[in-house]
Amino acid sequence: MKFDTPATTNPIDQLKVVGKPTDRIDGPAKTTGTARYAYERNPELPRAAYGYVVGAGIAKGRIASMDLSAASASPGVLAIVTARNAGKLGKGDFNTARLLGGPEIDHYHQAVALVVANTFEQARAAAQLVRIEYTRAPGRFDLAAEMDSAQMPKATEFTGPPETKAGDFAGAFAAAPVQVDARYTTPDESHAMMEPHASIAAWSGQKLTIWTSNQMIAWGAGDVAKTLGIPKANVRLVSPFIGGGFGGKLFVRADALLAALGARAARRPVKVALQRPLIMNNTTHRPATVQRIRLGATRDGKITAIAHEGWSGDLPNGQPETAVNQTRLMYAGANRLTTTRLAVLDLPEGNAMRAPGEAPGLMALEIAMDEMAEKLGLDPIEFRALNDTQVDPEKPQRPFSQRRLIECMRTGAERFGWSQRKATPAQQREGRWLVGLGMAAAFRNNLLTKSAARVRLDNQGRVTVETDMTDIGTGSYTIIAQTAAETMGVSLDKVSVRLGDSAYPVSCGSGGQWGANNSTSGVFAACMKLREAVARKLGVAAADAEFSDGMVRAGGRSMPLGQAAGAGGLVAEDWIEYGDLDKKYQQSTFGAHFVEVGVDATTGEIRVRRMLAVCAAGRILNPKAARSQVIGAMTMGVGAALMEELALDKRHGFFVNHDLAGYEVPVHADIPHQEVIFLDETDPISSPMKAKGVGELGICGVGAAVANAVYNATGVRVRNYPITLDKLLDRLPPLA
Repeated sequence: MKFDTPATTNPIDQLKVVGKPTDRIDGPAKTTGTARYAYERNPELPRAAYGYVVGAGIAKGRIASMDLSAASASPGVLAIVTARNAGKLGKGDFNTARLLGGPEIDHYHQAVALVVANTFEQARAAAQLVRIEYTRAPGRFDLAAEMDSAQMPKATEFTGPPETKAGDFAGAFAAAPVQVDARYTTPDESHAMMEPHASIAAWSGQKLTIWTSNQMIAWGAGDVAKTLGIPKANVRLVSPFIGGGFGGKLFVRADALLAALGARAARRPVKVALQRPLIMNNTTHRPATVQRIRLGATRDGKITAIAHEGWSGDLPNGQPETAVNQTRLMYAGANRLTTTRLAVLDLPEGNAMRAPGEAPGLMALEIAMDEMAEKLGLDPIEFRALNDTQVDPEKPQRPFSQRRLIECMRTGAERFGWSQRKATPAQQREGRWLVGLGMAAAFRNNLLTKSAARVRLDNQGRVTVETDMTDIGTGSYTIIAQTAAETMGVSLDKVSVRLGDSAYPVSCGSGGQWGANNSTSGVFAACMKLREAVARKLGVAAADAEFSDGMVRAGGRSMPLGQAAGAGGLVAEDWIEYGDLDKKYQQSTFGAHFVEVGVDATTGEIRVRRMLAVCAAGRILNPKAARSQVIGAMTMGVGAALMEELALDKRHGFFVNHDLAGYEVPVHADIPHQEVIFLDETDPISSPMKAKGVGELGICGVGAAVANAVYNATGVRVRNYPITLDKLLDRLPPLA
């Protein structure tokens, strides 16, 4: 199905099933423990051996020698895989560093060996006996120290141009009567998902099957094939359930490759799960940023100049954190400048983490907007509204398909009691607590990508959907079932959904907030083709056939769907493919976050007391699942604001707090009541579903809303995240 004109009325608009707050259909399996994750395929693979990964003990240099004799002689050991005996290995399209290092070392905890044994304990014990001598080389580990050498990276589909200009920023900023010029920093962060990176691999002749925890099945299968130098047709990836990804499982990591190599060496299926320190140092993380924002405005609050410059670092040939990109679209202003610079760092790979770019970028931009509002003596919401735009500021001929940012902010202000906020900081006190309110705008682009599905209708009227789409805890099973049920006119219990297998048609996959809209659009396309097959079998035009209550009606005839399908059933396969509507219209999602905090006047302890998110993100396919996604994202935003930071050892180039004991994330006690409001919106420019994404919008702006609330409570402006006690203590207002 080609989607190149705005959507008109279609079966989804019936909203009998789609749009309802439906319970997760995979919920019973997950709550009873019968949903089997990547590491749990024991019934199919009773003879699986265990692999334990040895990570590099240096960040830069080479292996001088590796003694495997004691490890090889250890009880139960079946094989040890290293770069020396693994055979020729390539590098996948989505990997920056090699997944198996040696003799050269690219980063700390790069995998350099896999010990395979009969039991996990035997593999772990033997891995401690691998003796490695290294020759260290000097490395670059400090972003601040490398900023002067940072370069503008090449433009890619995901990053966009490294620099954009409009008008005369320098002249307009110099002439502006009111100015903000500030620097902000965000630290390295870990995805810290509950389920580790884990895989089981098994060979059958030249065919390889990997059960793995991966968000993008087609990408992963392609990278495994390319790395091993085998045909992609010989690789099958299976990932029906994923215990959290947040972007950290977009790409195949060392667990999948080493499981495949270990299984080949041991001639048995092999299970590999990365230990938590290797998740922090071996896999990807959100890279640290340094950001400079300059705003110039007239005294009545109109922005005349806006510049956002961002610096981040990665391994050679890596990608930048695109923290400036939302600023290209967020606010009006004739004179504009954005630049992205990338430094080469010898740290573990920096890459996508929930809302890459916008999440850290708005942590800076939305503080700067508050700082300017205060200088102007304007309410922060009114200042933002005054500089709203309904067109792409860099391309004014290109309107937004939908942009309801002002409505999000004003709806939230009314619900949250924003009018009670004290404009002057440190004015509200409740006992020992200084109380403050903060807000920030939210923004995340709506990304479109091809997505396919196969739909079967059997003689019992049951619909089965097959697509390699993944469910990373987001509710993909449920919204896909809702889409099929709505389109085919059956109840939800008549739909079965099979996901996460490279044997199924290639979907969009889970990432970038594009999963829900694109995967359901692909299912809709396949279902519409199935409707055509049913109609054709009945000898009527598809447009004249009505599908409802498990029946098909046309030309005065009525027949159960199962009877129409016949004994052999019917199968249809199709995909959604987009035209150029996203070139003609800027497609984005918008929102507003509101936060109330209390700050202990003596200790500086920060407690989040209330949170509200208002989102405008097209049609909400399942409000219950969408709310869960948003409150989860809000929680991650609190973590980024107040506690999350991979502490970097700048001498030796590794993250010190590389486990869940040292890397702090919010727990239930940290998170108060959270409220979510979805504006009633459909976007016919986006897709036949008239939906967009919302799972990443929920984190965008949260950090700044917390920071702005802390400032409102205390009068202390913190521009370097996370906002920890040491950044407040000596600057708190004097005690009465």
